[in-house]
Amino acid sequence: MNIVLIAIGKLKEDYLRSACGEYIKRLGRYCTFELHELDECRLGDNPSEKEIAAALKKEAEQIKRFAKGMIVPMCIEGKQLTSPELSEKMTEAGISGQSTVTFINGSSFGLDPEIKSMGSLRLSMSKMTFPHQLARVMLLEQIYRAFQIAEGGKYHK
Repeated sequence: MNIVLIAIGKLKEDYLRSACGEYIKRLGRYCTFELHELDECRLGDNPSEKEIAAALKKEAEQIKRFAKGMIVPMCIEGKQLTSPELSEKMTEAGISGQSTVTFINGSSFGLDPEIKSMGSLRLSMSKMTFPHQLARVMLLEQIYRAFQIAEGGKYHK
C-alpha cells in the first residue's frame, strides 16, 4: 500500500520533526510513504473571507498535483473514527483496489471546498482544536496504529 501525506506548511519545531520522522520510519515496514510539504499562502493578521478563499484556492492547486487514490481530507466537519475503524477503512481501500491512500492536512484556515469534495472520506481527529503541526504527528501515529491493528500487532491496546 502507498500512503501519501500532503501537508500545508513545514514543521518548525525539532521535536515535532523528530516525532514525525519516527512514525515515518515505522511506516516503512507496512507501506511506501510519501510526504509532500507544500507552501502555505501567507495572509495578514486579519484577512478577509475573500483573501482566505483565494489562499485556499491557491493551496488547492498545489494539493491537486499530489492527491491520488483514496483521498482523505482532514477537516473539522469530517467524520470521527476510532482507531480500529480507521484501520478498517484503510484495509477496505486496499481490498477494493485503491493501492494509495492520500491524507490531506490543510493550513490553519482549513481546505478549499473543492479539495473536501474530492474526498471519499472526510476525517476529523477530534472536536478539539490542535495546532496543525501537532495534528500531523497525531495523524502519522494513527496511520501507524491502523497498520498495527490490521496486522494484529500488540501496539494497539
